[in-house]
Amino acid sequence: MSTVNNMTFKIAGEAGQGVESSGAGFAKALARGGLHIFAVQDYMSRIRGGHNFFQIRVKDEPLYSHNEALHLLLAFTAQAVEKHLPEIVPGGGVIYDQRIARKVDGAAIEARGIKALPVPLVKIAQEEGGDKIMANTAAVAAAAGLVDYPYEFISSVIADNFKKKGEETVTANLKVARYAYDYARDQYGSNFEFKLRSIEGAPRRMVINGNQALALGALLGGCGFISAYPMTPATSIFEWLMGKGHKYGVVAKQVEDEIAAINMAIGAAHAGARAMTATSGGGFSLMVEALGLAGMTETPLVVVEAQRPGPSTGLPTRTGQEDLLFLLHASQGEFPRLVLTPGTIQEAFEAGWRAFNLAEKYQTPAIVITDNFLANSLQAVDESALDLDGVVVERGELLADKDLDKLHGDYRRYAVTESGISPRALPGHPEAVYVTPGNEHTVEGRITEEIPLRVEQMEKRMRKAELAAQEIAGPTLYGPEEAEVTFICWGSSYGPVREAVDNLNREGEVANLLHFRELYPFPAAETIASLSGVRRSIVVEGNYTGQLQTLIQAHTGRLMPYSIRKYDGRPFSPEYILDHVQAILIADGAAVPSPLAVSPEVEEVETEVMTHD
Repeated sequence: MSTVNNMTFKIAGEAGQGVESSGAGFAKALARGGLHIFAVQDYMSRIRGGHNFFQIRVKDEPLYSHNEALHLLLAFTAQAVEKHLPEIVPGGGVIYDQRIARKVDGAAIEARGIKALPVPLVKIAQEEGGDKIMANTAAVAAAAGLVDYPYEFISSVIADNFKKKGEETVTANLKVARYAYDYARDQYGSNFEFKLRSIEGAPRRMVINGNQALALGALLGGCGFISAYPMTPATSIFEWLMGKGHKYGVVAKQVEDEIAAINMAIGAAHAGARAMTATSGGGFSLMVEALGLAGMTETPLVVVEAQRPGPSTGLPTRTGQEDLLFLLHASQGEFPRLVLTPGTIQEAFEAGWRAFNLAEKYQTPAIVITDNFLANSLQAVDESALDLDGVVVERGELLADKDLDKLHGDYRRYAVTESGISPRALPGHPEAVYVTPGNEHTVEGRITEEIPLRVEQMEKRMRKAELAAQEIAGPTLYGPEEAEVTFICWGSSYGPVREAVDNLNREGEVANLLHFRELYPFPAAETIASLSGVRRSIVVEGNYTGQLQTLIQAHTGRLMPYSIRKYDGRPFSPEYILDHVQAILIADGAAVPSPLAVSPEVEEVETEVMTHD
């Protein structure tokens, strides 16, 4: 009996073999057929060689995470077969080129209940297209043929992807694809149980990742300037906005280092542009002194920090959630900042424009924290999923020229107000000439070291944090209001945890989820209220020290004794979370609800990193 529209594909090989481009093209073709996809990349920090993969999960209902069960592997190397064979479910298969067949033990594959599917990919590419470089086109088309996915969606993506290279290139790739599609379908299709069917009448969907969604939100929110030094995984934010700049008036500057990047953004924001910079942890480490300058001068600056594991260069192409507490306290001294932690495509889009509103409204830096998992994972989302009409632009206490024309006497840029927010004038108006110092200053901006003036300005600045705290979103609940287990997470862990919750609740209401998409100023009152009815909480986060756990305990006084942590540079999966929650309940002596039936492997899961006094 065949299984329809519920599969996971993995394309694996070396850097330079087209793993990423093939995967992205296949994902787009699946989405065009009305299917939902969730795709993740795993790649080494090298231009050639190594081992990379692109994994695509596909279903006819929305997806929020990848998973660990693999149905079809497209292996460009023998190493890829060996590495990923244990992930393939019984009845699944491996497509590989006949040229590496001597390095692949087909009999051993078949003995595991998995189909060995050699296809002459390179030969097809050379004979049909004239160049072996098209072997990855052949591989994707062969996969589509094997699972009976309509060829027209594959051909439409090929035509779009190669049209800039000319009609000859498009035609050659289409010939390769058609031949490989028919070959795999005719040779192996009848004996392969997993199939994909397009969905008629499905809404039009975008295939988009977190960085693209954030950049789109920033553009619609009026971003007029971005300066950056390329650093994985933030680079594509800069690339996306740079590519749109000529059409929408965004000035994009690639600079010599991260220090220059943040200082240029501060200068542009001071002059009135909605300005941002994007980097990762190592680059942000260089920016922290200038972040303090933005805090002292009360300049509305947006910084995107896309996390990757450290310290130092760490794992430059992997993921983690290790920078939260660093970002909350970065730079010398104390000053307000706003920290947004989106966990989905939709939240990344909203954070892209909301960060500018918060930065200008409170005249202080706004930091958006993402990570490699959210930055680079692809999803197919309905066009209506991104609320384009909901974008609003709020510029706060920004004085217009007509307001400044009425001024007489000294303009007080840092005037003491009840809210802590001073009227802001852009440089250049004759009635609003002022100094913007990095030193402590008077209401006019003149440097001072007088105690009363220091205290006055310090308290003025910090009052903005008290006001902003009222606007920061509290945690959101997913799942039943009452549950045996409440998972707590922030940022990109949302998707895997959500699916774990859904899996648990299929047999009963045993789990729910509290998710933080904004974390500073910390929403203490909302968090305390959300935790009031929680029976057993488990904090899920991608770091070693439990940074969200520490933050909650510090601001609420409530002990968070259990956590599931991951710090190997790879994202959470629903399966990983389910295995570890079983171990926690066993260690706690709790009754294990039926959806958490214990498997023999669970007792071997280490629990000491998850239970804390």
